[in-house]
Amino acid sequence: MARKIEIMDTTLRDGEQTSGVSFTVSEKLTIARLLLDELNIDRIEIASARVSKGEFEAVEAITQWAGEQGYLDRVEVLTFVDGGSSIDWMKKTGARVQNLLTKGSLNHLTHQLKKTPEQHFSAIGEVIDLAVQAGIQTNVYLEDWSNGMRHSKDYVFEFLDFLTTQPVQRILLPDTLGVLTPGETQAFFSEISEKYPTLHLDFHAHNDYDLGVANVMEAISAGAHGLHLTINGMGERAGNAPLASVVAVINDFFKDQVCTSVKESSLYSVSKLIEAFSGFRIPANKPIVGENVFTQTAGIHADGDNKNNLYFNDLMPERFGRKRKYALGKTSGKANIEKNLQELGLTLKEEDLKKVTQRIIELGDKKELVTREDLPYIISDVLHSGAYQERITVESYVLTHSKGLKPSTTVAVKIDGELMQEHAQGDGQFDAFMNALKKIYQRKGMALPKLIDYAVRIPPGSTSDALCETIITWETAEKTFITRGLDSDQTVSAIKATQKMLNIYY
Repeated sequence: MARKIEIMDTTLRDGEQTSGVSFTVSEKLTIARLLLDELNIDRIEIASARVSKGEFEAVEAITQWAGEQGYLDRVEVLTFVDGGSSIDWMKKTGARVQNLLTKGSLNHLTHQLKKTPEQHFSAIGEVIDLAVQAGIQTNVYLEDWSNGMRHSKDYVFEFLDFLTTQPVQRILLPDTLGVLTPGETQAFFSEISEKYPTLHLDFHAHNDYDLGVANVMEAISAGAHGLHLTINGMGERAGNAPLASVVAVINDFFKDQVCTSVKESSLYSVSKLIEAFSGFRIPANKPIVGENVFTQTAGIHADGDNKNNLYFNDLMPERFGRKRKYALGKTSGKANIEKNLQELGLTLKEEDLKKVTQRIIELGDKKELVTREDLPYIISDVLHSGAYQERITVESYVLTHSKGLKPSTTVAVKIDGELMQEHAQGDGQFDAFMNALKKIYQRKGMALPKLIDYAVRIPPGSTSDALCETIITWETAEKTFITRGLDSDQTVSAIKATQKMLNIYY
């Protein structure tokens, strides 16, 4: 049977060390509830002792709630070797598990604390005794453990020998500076696991070389009992190993060896809420939780998905409460568009599908983002454009808008092959365009319909900046009719709607 591996989420402590991030008391309480209730995380590290009044209030609120739910032993606080000050702080907040920060490398011990190993161990022992007296459980961090294993291994083993004599629940082994390679992680963890088979060992990975998840994989295979992770990979510098990626890796590549209690289907929703609370934006290409990771862009991929799901893998979006998308742009091709049409319940003839595809490619060449919600408007615009003969075309125009001067437009219009040009000013760019157009029609002895309504909107539900639709209502002595124009520029979409009017009214 697969062995259970503990997940300790440190978003509220290490994750809050992300530059510019600070959670309020109510946000911390909400996040703690989500982590324990919604995601079913085994343990959460929620704060550092003695940091601020706000931290005290947050820990107090979380421990009160956790106590009511029976979760108090799953809530942990970072503490310090400070003669018992951290213990007193914890007692006042109601917290009952400390993660004691100690020095895991001789370099840190010598140059930061300026103590001998014996002095450091003695001070640690005093804090652990005080914790026992206060009914507080102790886990011990060996800060800079990775460099300790590289450069002062004898000290690390001397320290671990000491800790085996203490009432300690877990040993927390951090790659504090994110410097480990996967090979080193495997070797160091294996060596400690073999030498101390009864110790509960946690691994705390940082991501400075983008090796956090890879190092976690090696720690698992070498016998780690627990992992420290954060939502969205938040944390100092390049952040910590991300929870969503690690859970997916465990479920797909270690399912016969280890398992977790984390609820996969809630990872995305919790991730998005913490993005909103923190202001720390998730990169679009971040695995599992990024906006683009379940989006196929290339048309050949969509075509392959139509033919026995050739471009699917085990990372099915439904696992994480998400859906696969097919992007619309210059590389999407007909297959992507067909996939989106299927989602909308629409079908097109082959000829019409080619026209819509060409229009989307044109928008893609202009670096415009097209979404599924834009599709019905593009279809309407493209198909309606072929419903009449274009005898009149707006060949060219120059729109100017300068401070202190009235907007002006120069327009060139071709009517039955005759090219005519006029210049005019107006109260806005489109008004100037219409005034120039009126001059051209007056030269031809023709009148234009009266513009009686003008409305602009983006497609409902669209999240893109690709399109806006201008709807213009025209009136003549005989009838009232509407034309629509679609473009990324509002004035251009109005001009397109006007060109349709010219051909319908002609």
